[in-house]
Amino acid sequence: MNESVFTYTQDQLKQLAQDMLGFAREQGASSASVEVSEGSGLAVSVRKGNVETIEQNKDKGIGITVYCGQRRGHANTSDFAPASLKATVEAAYNIARFTAEDDCAGLPEAELLEMNPRDLRLCHPWTISTEEAVALAKRCEDAAFAVDPRVTNSEGASVYVQQTHFVAANSLGFCAGYPFSRHTLAVAPIAGKGSKMQRDDWYSSARDPKKLADAEQVGRYAAERALARLNARKLDTRTCPVLFEAPLAAGLLGAFVQATSGGALYRKSSFLLDSLGQQVFPDHIQIVEDPHLVGAMGSSPFDEEGVRTVRRKVIDNGVLQGYFLSSYSARKLGMQTTGNAGGSHNLEFLSTNTKRADDFAGMLRKMDRGLLVTELMGQGVNYVTGDYSRGASGYWVENGVIQYPVEEITIAGNMKDMFRDIVAIGNDVLTRGNKSTGSILIGKMVVAGG
Repeated sequence: MNESVFTYTQDQLKQLAQDMLGFAREQGASSASVEVSEGSGLAVSVRKGNVETIEQNKDKGIGITVYCGQRRGHANTSDFAPASLKATVEAAYNIARFTAEDDCAGLPEAELLEMNPRDLRLCHPWTISTEEAVALAKRCEDAAFAVDPRVTNSEGASVYVQQTHFVAANSLGFCAGYPFSRHTLAVAPIAGKGSKMQRDDWYSSARDPKKLADAEQVGRYAAERALARLNARKLDTRTCPVLFEAPLAAGLLGAFVQATSGGALYRKSSFLLDSLGQQVFPDHIQIVEDPHLVGAMGSSPFDEEGVRTVRRKVIDNGVLQGYFLSSYSARKLGMQTTGNAGGSHNLEFLSTNTKRADDFAGMLRKMDRGLLVTELMGQGVNYVTGDYSRGASGYWVENGVIQYPVEEITIAGNMKDMFRDIVAIGNDVLTRGNKSTGSILIGKMVVAGG
């Protein structure tokens, strides 16, 4: 990793963190944790060949949490001058002094901290100029327009570049950090005219710019998706199988994480309350969390508290093996942190029944007759009850073949039933953020038409 893209070195960030911890001790804090970060990036967007926005960012910040026993206070600043750092610590300390005690507050247990983090090669700076980024976005959008004359408009194409590094430290002796990057190329073409227009989009995102999809490929595929939606029909209300396209299937995995996260559980606002050790999915379903995949979006050797991360099976043969807990939520539940302060890491949704033939076309054949969903609208998930109702569009499938596009429909069910009714997961695996899954076939849902 070339630190020349940053103003500060990792050693300088570590020194700032140690300075803050020292100020906290001088102030009288019983313990403290601090995070200091610096980042820079570029974002450009074009629309119909014209530059719409160019944004450059260069940010830095430091935040400290201090504890007076089990009273907690937090403050942050973007000014790294010693006087400002001292004032920030004082502000956090004064908040803690007048905050009510919380018997679950405090640093994680010292033995759980990752004192020797591995290098997962998460930073690949992209030294692209503004002119080059604009040209790349134009290439992507031009490729979309070139697919078919019916691609008549565009919501634009964008290039995002970001690289950041940070250091986290606490008064238990933990002090570590690393650089990371994320780069994205996206486009959203519009096909048709007047009231018959349809839009779709596609994007490619990676830590390493060399792993981004080709700009023309992204543009062409986005245009093909928009064109395929033209002349969409409505459906009458029915109950049928539903196939979630892989990008949307990742959302189902996200709903599972939300329902099994510590905050929802200790607040008793989850439809999967008290599900540990219970059958949540069919026995062919596995969910694996692996924070240590080299270069992956969801990788990290430690969580936001410095707790070491571990590879684990969250779901094994359909049975829930573990929640997603921080130190605080774990104490609320009388459990131990799972190293998920800040969220889940790389998750893979798997089925032991998936075969080589279960590509996207194979999943359509497996469904035979039903609804392929490619877009969802609205929130429509009640995490307390599990009730699920989302506006949707996609395609009606007969005899395992797409027949025509559909729109203005609603799909409904209950997440508990939907999870248990997963018939198959395809091998058309797509990674979106920190979640990887193929398309997911659910045995039956209510589809309400207009």
